Amino acid sequence: MTDPNLRDITYEILDQILEQDGYSHLVLGGALEKYQYLSKQQRAFITRVVQGTVERLIQLDAVINQFVKKPKVAKMKPAIRTILRSSVYQLLYMDGVPDSAVCNEAVKLAKKKGYAGLGGFVNGVLRNISRNKDTITFSGLSEQYAMPQWIVDLWSDAYDKQQVEDMLSAFLADKKTCIRINTARTSKEALIESLTSQNITVEECREIPYCLYISGYDYLRAIPEFSEGLFYVQDFSSMMVAHVADIKKDDVVIDVCAAPGGKSLHAAELLQGTGSVEARDVSDYKVSLMQENIEKSGMKNIRAVKMDATVYDEASKEKADVVICDVPCSGLGVLAKKPDIKYHMTREAQLELVKLQRQILDTVHSYVKPGGIFVYSTCTICKDENEDNVNWFLEKHKEFVLEDMKQLLPEAGTRDGFFFAKLKKEIS
Repeated sequence: MTDPNLRDITYEILDQILEQDGYSHLVLGGALEKYQYLSKQQRAFITRVVQGTVERLIQLDAVINQFVKKPKVAKMKPAIRTILRSSVYQLLYMDGVPDSAVCNEAVKLAKKKGYAGLGGFVNGVLRNISRNKDTITFSGLSEQYAMPQWIVDLWSDAYDKQQVEDMLSAFLADKKTCIRINTARTSKEALIESLTSQNITVEECREIPYCLYISGYDYLRAIPEFSEGLFYVQDFSSMMVAHVADIKKDDVVIDVCAAPGGKSLHAAELLQGTGSVEARDVSDYKVSLMQENIEKSGMKNIRAVKMDATVYDEASKEKADVVICDVPCSGLGVLAKKPDIKYHMTREAQLELVKLQRQILDTVHSYVKPGGIFVYSTCTICKDENEDNVNWFLEKHKEFVLEDMKQLLPEAGTRDGFFFAKLKKEIS
């Protein structure tokens, strides 16, 4: 089989993400599956250029605009814009690729896409940037860390300057894959031995014994232990939800916004074959996704159910020992994995999500038994979706008391930004 040109593949992926509003993790994941016959090094090149270009987009545009009089990036032909963005990323962040090769390949790509007349423009811009890297300057944190200004402003109002810079830097850092061991099927020692025998780098997590970090593998689905359900990809921060919920044998657990099911499966494991977990979500697609993961896990005390968390279910009233409420949110804590969220999300949309979150809280809290636990969580670091919602809820529903609340800020390479609040329903 003749290998397709790697820069052609990279261009097509970026075009879908940047010009057709595709979600980066889905588009890139689909492409890597399609081209899984490529070598590990080739796939790594595609991944690095795509992820780097998307996550540093604002910064790359700022650089290009410093070296062109007109047209500025926003006014360029979409194909030329994509070629320049990915090429500038390679010039600035990929030392293993010679600058001359980046420039030459970019010109070839422009010609292939029907813009032979702009080959000189592309070449001139890139060679100018290559010669003058040391003169590049950035105006403020937004350009320096490639984050929309409204998000920088939002976090600057809530956190001190060093915290904001640490978070912004963490989102751009190299990422390890965080996994949760399926303790119902294997042990930590056995899994580590099996993974390391495949030359996969494994690091243990200090805080959670069944959490590991892996790196150096080629393709997740090519790891037999993943396909067999011996571990799941789940961030450390996400694991904390079931970890703090005090799940005991024989408990009834309802997860009201459960897809793709990681927290529900975690809860089922903690039940050690007893009790039950009902993993609910709003669409057939999400339920099928959860069902697939449940079947892979081999666990029998969990089921996936189609149910809308905003619609009250009388049959669930005071049914659950533990209710997990991981609501739809702005996702601004997981930008290291899904960087395009920062381009799709707006302040207006984020405020609408706050209304939805409160509607869900208002609906599902009654499913908790007296004496039971209610865990509210999000994968964001915005106070109006987190602490403000908890305070609003406690003011309205006096039967609940706050037992624990934590905002986990993102840390470079090891964890996402995440929030959880553990509430207990008092026995009247």
